[in-house]
Amino acid sequence: MKSFSVSTKIVMGSEGMMEIFQGMQKVLIVTDKFMQDSGKVSYVTKVLEESNIEYEIFSEVKPDPDIDTVAKGAARILEFKPQAVIAFGGGSPIDAAKAILYFATRKQNNSNCKFVAIPTTSGTGSEVTRFAVISDKAKNAKYPLVEDSLLPDYSVLEPELIVSVPPSVTADTGVDVLTHGIEAMVANNANDFTDAAAEKAIRLVRDNLIKAYENPGDLAAREHMHNGSCLAGIAFSNSGLGLNHGMAHTLGAHFHIPHGRANGILLPFVIAFNTDWEDESQECYKKYHEVAKILKVESYTVKQSSKNLINFIRKLLAKLQVPATIKEAGVSEEDFKAVLDDMVKAALADRCTGTNPRNCTYEEVKKLFQKAYYG
Repeated sequence: MKSFSVSTKIVMGSEGMMEIFQGMQKVLIVTDKFMQDSGKVSYVTKVLEESNIEYEIFSEVKPDPDIDTVAKGAARILEFKPQAVIAFGGGSPIDAAKAILYFATRKQNNSNCKFVAIPTTSGTGSEVTRFAVISDKAKNAKYPLVEDSLLPDYSVLEPELIVSVPPSVTADTGVDVLTHGIEAMVANNANDFTDAAAEKAIRLVRDNLIKAYENPGDLAAREHMHNGSCLAGIAFSNSGLGLNHGMAHTLGAHFHIPHGRANGILLPFVIAFNTDWEDESQECYKKYHEVAKILKVESYTVKQSSKNLINFIRKLLAKLQVPATIKEAGVSEEDFKAVLDDMVKAALADRCTGTNPRNCTYEEVKKLFQKAYYG
């Protein structure tokens, strides 16, 4: 069943934060060590201190949060008993906070605990999605959680928090936004409402990603990318994603490639696979043509539009200094071949792959990984 909902209240800037925490006595902040040690977390703690709210900081989150971190965080919630949990940081702290709350609630019902997400990168859209990705380091695997209860109650969008993000992170997260928008448009569960959010997100990337990358202090570009990330999150939270994310999850888990970078490397190859049809009337052809129109590279035929789109993405990756292949990302051929079969199985089992517009076999995904490795 296709549906669309936005249950997260989006707050623009810090002005509305006082109202969110009104009447609360305890708040737990979930973040990473850098955000705490650098003092950036004061964006949140200052508001809590002014409101005389007791708080604790759980800063053990690392990139690709794992099961052990989630277990520690859940234990912290059960002990501290906060009225709200604030996720402060990039996708990893937000995903960790989602999983921490999810498992803590299963252990002891605390459904009245509010969940506030404050993203400090413009990429994952996790602040408005029912998705979270948790790693199992022992198995070199990533597990997507998909559950309505993972949706934050509030999301605070503050572009000032993004200004200091280095260009490489701006590039990786910006490509992540583009991938979210494109996959949301072609996903099996896409509809007019998800298309509207995805189309706007893609336009915002088109007009602002290079500006934010080349001039990190461009606050207007930063704000547009932040909003684009959120809109893309709203889109794919309702439509689903696709094979690109199914492959990127396992690729990142095995070789610790940043998620947005993994998405960017794979994106041209996945689009080529999804449009490898003799019949140009296929719905995904039409959707990729629409994406090409938004990016101003469309052609007279939908097939040529798809090729133009692939070329556009490759040129964009080059401008952003994102590797064009898995090999260029620093993965040795020996290491790649050693885990290839495991990655293919993981990609096929990934929940994101289930809404890809084209069904795929084991051999097709294996060949696709190989193309993405060698180019």
